[in-house]
Amino acid sequence: MPETCFVRAMEVTAVGNIGFREILVVLLIVLLLFGARRIPEVMKAFGKGIREFKRAAKELESSDEDEESGKKDDKPSSPAG
Repeated sequence: MPETCFVRAMEVTAVGNIGFREILVVLLIVLLLFGARRIPEVMKAFGKGIREFKRAAKELESSDEDEESGKKDDKPSSPAG
């Protein structure tokens, strides 16, 4: 049983340690898959996707805050007597 814990601990640390070589290999694979001409297009689309996601998250957060403030306003005040 301790062996499985050790293996799991090694897996977690292996995922968290991304070094220069790994990043270089990933960039090389991306270059080979998409080519030098398409990389700017792919990055532009990726940036648009991130902006869209952030905008949607902010809208969802603001609508949640509006609903919460509406619920607080709708609660009747307790009787003073």
